[in-house]
Amino acid sequence: MELNLKNHVVLVTGGVSGIGKATVQSFREEGARVVVWDLHEPNDSNVDFACVDITNFADVKNALNNIIEKHGRIDHLVHAAAIGSGKFGFPYDHLKPEDWRKVVEVNIMGMTNIAHDVGPVMRKQKSGTMVFIASVAGQIGSQTDPPYSASKAANINFAQCLAKDLAPHGVRVNTVCPGMIQTPLNKSVWQAWNNLQTEDQKRSYEDWAGEKIKNTIPLQSWQTPEDIADMIVFLSSERTAQVTGQTINVDGGFVMHS
Repeated sequence: MELNLKNHVVLVTGGVSGIGKATVQSFREEGARVVVWDLHEPNDSNVDFACVDITNFADVKNALNNIIEKHGRIDHLVHAAAIGSGKFGFPYDHLKPEDWRKVVEVNIMGMTNIAHDVGPVMRKQKSGTMVFIASVAGQIGSQTDPPYSASKAANINFAQCLAKDLAPHGVRVNTVCPGMIQTPLNKSVWQAWNNLQTEDQKRSYEDWAGEKIKNTIPLQSWQTPEDIADMIVFLSSERTAQVTGQTINVDGGFVMHS
């Protein structure tokens, strides 16, 4: 399927690893010009990269100005940068209020900073797409990491607000929710859980994740970063010109809404 993305200018935040990295590769395969923002430098020296702290609005603004100066426009945003609390959150009061602050700052205010900067540019040029990476945890009230779960619910809701505000200006906004993916973030969830177990209750990451997949994923398999990237690139193309304000689950059937 021809997606007609050649020479389109794409910004991917959190594009050095995991889903973000796979998304960068997928866009590059379509001939797009991709800019990566992250706090960690990529191994690939050919990547157009900037070290950007998304919690710093001035940092975001300066980096976006650099994109506009170099490319003249921004056609697509993919916001994949996010963190978890690094702690196992069941029950919720196992955590402390201070365990929430960094997650909220990165996952909610980081998205806010990006939207307040990229949105006006796309509105002015009367075109563009935004795809925000949330999580199935933002739809089901996952007890595994309440700060992460709540922040992803906020991402979904704010993306819908953006979609309504920007639709009259030809800008589409959607959210993609991954399910079970072998990323450093997913492994950190297991690690936080495992650290709390007694020696006889500890389990390997493979056993822990395998049981979760068996019990919760109807398709009985991991989703991969490439699975998510395929959906992101598709939503960024004119093949989905009438799709906006939607929350798309790429989760093997984990979350099904009747």
